[in-house]
Amino acid sequence: MFKFIIPAVIIFLIVLFWEKINEKIYKKFNIKINYIVVVIFLIVLGVIFTLLYF
Repeated sequence: MFKFIIPAVIIFLIVLFWEKINEKIYKKFNIKINYIVVVIFLIVLGVIFTLLYF
């Protein structure tokens, strides 16, 4: 049961504090993390759909 609760809490906290995380990374590295996250998300979705197809 913990293997479902812990990732759900982590994802909830990331979503809850996304603006603060994004702001700190932008100040430190001068790059918007939204673009990186979108690209990684699309790649992961593509891999999952490819694995499900074959």
